[in-house]
Amino acid sequence: MNKIFLNSGFTWIITMLLVPCTLLAQDTISGKIIENTENALPLPGANVYWLDTNVGAVTNFDGEFELSYKPEYNKLIISFVGYTSDTIEVTSPKYIEHKLSPSSNLDEVTLEARKKSSSLSYVTPQNTTFVSSDELLKAACCNLSESFETNPSIDVNFADAVSGTKQIKMLGLTSPYILIATENIPTVRGASQSYGMSFIPGTWVESIQITKGAGSVVNGYESIAGQINAELVKPKTDNALFVNLFAAASERVELNTHINTDLNEKWSTGLYLHGNIHQQKHDRNNDGFLDMPLYKQYNIMNRWQYLDSEKGWVGFLNLNYLQDEKQSGQVNFNPDTDKLTTNFWGSEIFTNRFQASSKIGYVDPEIPWRSVGFQNAFSYHKQDSYYGLNVYNITQNSWYSNLIYNSIISDSRHKIKTGLNYTFDSYKEDVGTTNFSRTEYDLGAFFEYAFDNLEALTLTAGLRVDYNNLLGTFITPRFHARYTPWEKSALRVSFGRGKRSANIFAENQNIFSTNRTISIENTGGNIYGLDPEIAWNYGVSFLQGFNLFNRKGDVAVDFYRTNFTNQVVVDYENPQAIQFYNLDGESVANSFQIETSYNPFTHFNMKLAYKNYKVTTDYKSGNFQKPLTPEHRFFANVSYELYSEEKPTAPWKFDATYNWLGKQRFSNTSSNPPEFQLGEFSKTVGTLNAQITKVFNNSFEVYVGGENITNVRQNNPILGAENPFGTYFDTGFVYGPVFGSNYYAGLRYKIPSKNN
Repeated sequence: MNKIFLNSGFTWIITMLLVPCTLLAQDTISGKIIENTENALPLPGANVYWLDTNVGAVTNFDGEFELSYKPEYNKLIISFVGYTSDTIEVTSPKYIEHKLSPSSNLDEVTLEARKKSSSLSYVTPQNTTFVSSDELLKAACCNLSESFETNPSIDVNFADAVSGTKQIKMLGLTSPYILIATENIPTVRGASQSYGMSFIPGTWVESIQITKGAGSVVNGYESIAGQINAELVKPKTDNALFVNLFAAASERVELNTHINTDLNEKWSTGLYLHGNIHQQKHDRNNDGFLDMPLYKQYNIMNRWQYLDSEKGWVGFLNLNYLQDEKQSGQVNFNPDTDKLTTNFWGSEIFTNRFQASSKIGYVDPEIPWRSVGFQNAFSYHKQDSYYGLNVYNITQNSWYSNLIYNSIISDSRHKIKTGLNYTFDSYKEDVGTTNFSRTEYDLGAFFEYAFDNLEALTLTAGLRVDYNNLLGTFITPRFHARYTPWEKSALRVSFGRGKRSANIFAENQNIFSTNRTISIENTGGNIYGLDPEIAWNYGVSFLQGFNLFNRKGDVAVDFYRTNFTNQVVVDYENPQAIQFYNLDGESVANSFQIETSYNPFTHFNMKLAYKNYKVTTDYKSGNFQKPLTPEHRFFANVSYELYSEEKPTAPWKFDATYNWLGKQRFSNTSSNPPEFQLGEFSKTVGTLNAQITKVFNNSFEVYVGGENITNVRQNNPILGAENPFGTYFDTGFVYGPVFGSNYYAGLRYKIPSKNN
C-alpha cells in the first residue's frame, strides 16, 4: 500500500509540474551579449529590453539573457556601460548572440559607472542583497569578518574580551546558523567556525551575496538564518597587479598583493598573497589584559581559470595555505615561561589550514539552458590552543562534492536544478584530557524547480533527501516566491527547514576564556550525546522603489521568524557553569527590519535602517532573551563622491557609518559575590566610522579613516580580571568596543589587465 501511495505521489508531482508548462507556454527569446573585441568576453549586467515596453532583462555573469516574446515586439535595445547601444530587429523567437562595440564617449561611461555599490534584488525569489567590491572599499575591510560594517543586514560584534575575534549575526542568530560559502562551496564550518571568516582576505573578494531566510537546497541542508556567498576575484578579469598596504595607529600592518597573467587564450592564473601582523601591546583600560591580541597571519592562494566560451567550458582550481598565530591575555604574560601555569593568564592559538577546490562547468553552446557543474573541495584544518589552564585542540579533514544539472521543462520559464551532494568530515577534538572524535558523512540528492513568467511572478521550490551516518535519513524542503504587484516593487515570501550538527566547542571557544565548569547533558544523541539542531524559518519582505524630487530611492521591510524544534542550548545562566543540553520547550528568533536608501543629490547616497530582535529561549531556569543580543539597532551610512569634469573617476570619496545598539541582557550573575555581579542590562552603544579616499588616477589611490571615532569603550569588560585563576573570572560579557578609537591609512596600486 505504501508503494502504491508513493508511486501515486510521484505521478501527482510530475503532473503538477507539466500542467503549468502546457497551459502557460509562450514564446521566449534567449541569447548572449559579448564585447566586439579580440577577446570577445561576455558582458554581465547588460540591459536587454523591448522598445517602448517595460519588458526586459539583465545579462548574467556569462552574458546570457532571456525574456518573453510577442509578435508586437520587434525592436530589441541592448545597452551596457562603456559600449555603444544597439537596436536590432527581431521578427521571431530565436537565440541571439550580439556583439557590443566599446564606446569612445567618456561622458556616457562616467555617468553609467556610478552604480550602487550594494543593492537589493527586485527580480530574484530570494531576499538577496548584492554587495560589490566597491562597497568593501568603504571601510577598513581586511578580511571577510570585517566586510559587513556598512551593511545593515549583518550584525558584527566581538565574541569575548581577549581573542579580538569578530562574530556575525543574521536574523538574531550567530554564524553557525548561517551557511557561509566561497563560490557556493561551504567554507566556514566545523573547526573554522570561530575564526574562519578572518581567513578570507577582503581584497580576494569580488562580490558578496547575502540571502535572508532559508536558502537553496542546492547548497545543502545546514543553513537556517540565511546564506552568505563570497565570489572571489577571477584571474582573467582581475588586475594584472594589485597592491594594498594598510597600517593602523594600533600598529596593525597588512599587505595584499595580486599577480595575474594570461597563459594563453584559455588559461589564466593568479597568485594572491596576504599577510598581517600586530605585535604591539595595548592596555588602555589598565585592567592588566591586552585590549587586542598579538597576531600574525600568512595566507597564499594560487588560482587557475580555464575559459572556452566557444565550446562552453569553464573551470577553476584553487590552492590555498594559511598559517595564523594569536596571543592574548595579561600584558606580562610570556608564553616561553608562563604557558599553562598560574604565573600569568595567557592564551595562544595556532592554526594551519590547507584547502584545494575545483569547479568545472559546461554550457551546451547549441542549447544554452542546459548545463552541468561539478564542484569538489578538500580542506585540512588543525588548531592547537590553550586559554589559561584550558587546553583545546581540534583537527578536521573534510571533503565536499556537488554535481548540478540545469535544464528546463517545456520552455525557459520552467527551470530545474537537480544533483547529488557528498560531504565527509573527520574530527579529532581534545578538550583538556577528554577526546571527542567522530566521523560524519552525508549523501544527499536534491531537486529544485523555478518558475519565472518574465514579468510579475517568480518562485523556487526545492526538496532534498539526505542520508547522514549520525543524523539518519531526512527531508529538507525550501520555498521562495516573488510577486510584483506594481511597478518597482517586489513582495516575497519564504519558508524552509534546516538541520545541523552542533560543534559545541569549536563554535563557542569563548567558553574556555572563563573559569566556569563545563557540563554536557548526555541524552544519547550521536554528537556529544546531543541531538541535531532542527529549525523552521519563515519570512516575508516587501521592496518598493520610488522617485522623490526626481531622485531615486527604495524602501524595504522584512520580518523573519525562526522556530527551533530542537536546539543545543548553551546555558550561561549559572555564573559558575556552562551547560549544553537539548531544548526542552520553545526557542524563537523574531527579526523585523526596515531599510531605506536614497540619492538626495548627485553623487550622494544615504542608507538608513532600524532593526528589532526578539530572541528568546526556554532555559532550565526559565524563558529569557538571548544574552548580548540587542533588541533595538539603528544603522546609518552616507557616501559622497566628488567628481572632476576632466577625469572619469572620482578624485575624492567620503564615507561614514553610524551604528547604535540598544541595551543587551547579561546572563545571570546574581549568585556571585556583590563585587562580581552585573546589572540585568548593558548600556547602549553608538559607534562612528569614517573614511576618505583620494583617487589620483586609475592605478593609484590612498585612503585614511577612523574606527569608533567617538572613542566609545566598555569599562571593565573582564569580570574578575584581578584574579584570572579565581572562580569568577569571565571574559564573555562584552557588549561594545574594548580598544576605543583607532585610525588607519593605506594605499592601493594596480596595473589593469587587458581584460578589464
